[in-house]
Amino acid sequence: MASGIRDKVAILGMGCTKFGERWNESPEDLLLEAFQECIADAGIEKNQIQAAWIGVCFDEINIGKSALAASLALRLPNIAVTRVENFCASGTESFRGAVYAVASGACDFALALGVEKLKDIGYGGLPEFSSALGVTNSQWFPNMTAPGGFAMLATGYAAKYGLDIQEVKKAMAHVSVKSHANGALNPKAHLRRAVTEEQVLMSPMIAFPLGLFDCCGVSDGAACAIVTTPEIAKSLGKKDFITVKALQLALSNGTEMVYEWDGAHFVTTTKASTAAYAEAGIKNPREEISMMEVHDCFSITELVTMEDLHISERGKAPKDIMDGFYDRSGKVPCQVDGGLKCFGHPIGASGLRMLYEMYLQLLGRAGDRQLKNPRFGLTHNLGGFPMLNVCSIAIVGRYGD
Repeated sequence: MASGIRDKVAILGMGCTKFGERWNESPEDLLLEAFQECIADAGIEKNQIQAAWIGVCFDEINIGKSALAASLALRLPNIAVTRVENFCASGTESFRGAVYAVASGACDFALALGVEKLKDIGYGGLPEFSSALGVTNSQWFPNMTAPGGFAMLATGYAAKYGLDIQEVKKAMAHVSVKSHANGALNPKAHLRRAVTEEQVLMSPMIAFPLGLFDCCGVSDGAACAIVTTPEIAKSLGKKDFITVKALQLALSNGTEMVYEWDGAHFVTTTKASTAAYAEAGIKNPREEISMMEVHDCFSITELVTMEDLHISERGKAPKDIMDGFYDRSGKVPCQVDGGLKCFGHPIGASGLRMLYEMYLQLLGRAGDRQLKNPRFGLTHNLGGFPMLNVCSIAIVGRYGD
């Protein structure tokens, strides 16, 4: 009977670029920047890598449909390189490919990459869906935008729990204030300026009730990881290393869009997190999870995700947020590095960028952002639209925990 991959795969090294408006760098430049940090951190030679996966979502105008650009840019040793795409979970999907290759015994060393030059697409935000896919005259989600789709969560959430929309907006503002305070401490973040609650609440409206500071930025970036087995990691002299405790993926099957979606939550996050906790052996996530990086494409998404991850009780996330439960000094710090809110969302890179922060924190390398003795870190990606989406969950921790 399947038992999962808990502690079967170690993260040997990771790398991440500075995220931002990287107009002068190509996707290949960004991949190389992240890879150079990663391979140095791993302490192995490039020719020891036996397979690679690269996550890219929309940005085919830069890297193309195949994975050849990654192999060429990094001069990989004529190994299998596979391009994967799963909306906003694309980076974690590449990590899943590398992790499963090692867990299965197919590889001793595998590489996961994620990159996106989102600024070069030319949109002020994420592209309108049909245009992003190169589809013309499409009636599939006609004129649906990311802010428009996710704005429905806030009104749906308020209606479900009988809350005043201004109460929800105030909790959303705290989410943004908290993340910007964290991002100000991170030299690799795109946006590094703290904001006040008043600035957030008075910012221009994008899609009611989402204002400007409720929306993540648009950035370019790349991140990567090299994984191996714990036995090999120990043989290389690694004494304090990080292992994968759980890795789960859940996709909508269409029923939410037709008749199940309540307008306030994500079915896929609820299911993927439940499976991830079981795989990791976590019984009480509110007490056992030390820190999280969740898919805060919009502040309301982070708010409802707290409940879908079984950290906050249903309808209680606004209170937990306002009580500082998810602040850097709180019980379960969320977006310790600034999150999508401060890094932006170069789609193929985001999942690996989240894991990079968990990796740094667990190894005590996070500098001014460092938390005190974290044990388990969780990352969460959500792609698509509220009523039709894909969700990935990863849980990592120190070997032996």
